[in-house]
Amino acid sequence: MKPGTKFIHAGAEPDPSTGAIMTPIFQTSTYVQSAPGKHKGYEYARSQNPTRKALEEALAQIENGKYGLAFSSGVAATDAVIKLLSTGDEVIAGNDMYGGTYRLFSKVFERFGIKFHYVDQFNIDNIAAVINQNTKLIWTETPTNPLMNVADIAAISALAKQNDILLCVDNTFASPYLQNPLDLGADIVMHSSTKYLGGHSDVIQGALVMNDPALREQLYFIQKSCGAVPGPMDCFLVMRGIKTLHVRMQRHCENGDKIAHYLRNHPAVAKVYWCGFEDHHGYHIAKKQMRGFGGMMSFTLKDDSVENAMRVLSSTKLFSLAESLGGVESLINHPASMTHASIPREERIKNGLTDSLIRLSVGIEDVEDLIEDLKMAIG
Repeated sequence: MKPGTKFIHAGAEPDPSTGAIMTPIFQTSTYVQSAPGKHKGYEYARSQNPTRKALEEALAQIENGKYGLAFSSGVAATDAVIKLLSTGDEVIAGNDMYGGTYRLFSKVFERFGIKFHYVDQFNIDNIAAVINQNTKLIWTETPTNPLMNVADIAAISALAKQNDILLCVDNTFASPYLQNPLDLGADIVMHSSTKYLGGHSDVIQGALVMNDPALREQLYFIQKSCGAVPGPMDCFLVMRGIKTLHVRMQRHCENGDKIAHYLRNHPAVAKVYWCGFEDHHGYHIAKKQMRGFGGMMSFTLKDDSVENAMRVLSSTKLFSLAESLGGVESLINHPASMTHASIPREERIKNGLTDSLIRLSVGIEDVEDLIEDLKMAIG
């Protein structure tokens, strides 16, 4: 089945009681049982909900997986993965990733005796160098947020399997339209469904997809026991978003390509971080494992003062200054003070995330208008 057809029909079955083509929103907390333990597959909505079940089936299908689990946020999904671990276990994560993930790792789970190593995962030797008998998980984000670094999922998967280590890939920036980590050997795929899957900046949600039934049971137990589940309305919104993912991503990619090249040719711009440039250090890996380069990018100005960056950030009209990404509307963001403020400044600077870096989530508006907006803001 072609991707567009899959995205439209994934998880969608006509409602048997009415024939409704859209999955109903089952806004209920509990289900009537005919006798104790005798029910129609649903007992209590924290454990199961028909709207959520349809979404989870859709998530599995669009990621070419067998099992999907929906969570109340991307961070909640990440939290569930780390809860597979125990005190003394170690995780190898990227040194450039979403600030909320870093905050969860460093401020919450380190207190429970889990150790995290942060390395440049573009060079697989950096990962191999810190593997030891306590390593239980490799956490990979590719492309990374916000510097658009690329990691070779297949190569990391091979290394992980050699050492009996789980590999979880945060696929938020690429979306299932551009990249399918399970096909490349990952054990778990994580999404902040808030972003491209939902696509309309109107829902907070997260997702995990996997193939192994035992792993699914472990993660379902965590989902049920810890209770970070999304409500049925949120599940409905993400299902609706998935139906247009392919057409939105096509436009995100087209607009992203034009804006990345516009910025690179702008006399006031020093550097553009976008993995679609042929001279990008991860271009060949991205070309191999992705079907396009997406609409996420970052850039710095030749006058790299924070004041100049703030001027640009505050001057756009169509690019709204806001956190998050992946919606139909274009957003502009200052990672150092917004999405990545929880990462210590010295760590950010060491990894290349400067105080003057500007991040763009390119939407699906007419690209000529977006370029004109940037032109007026940059000057």
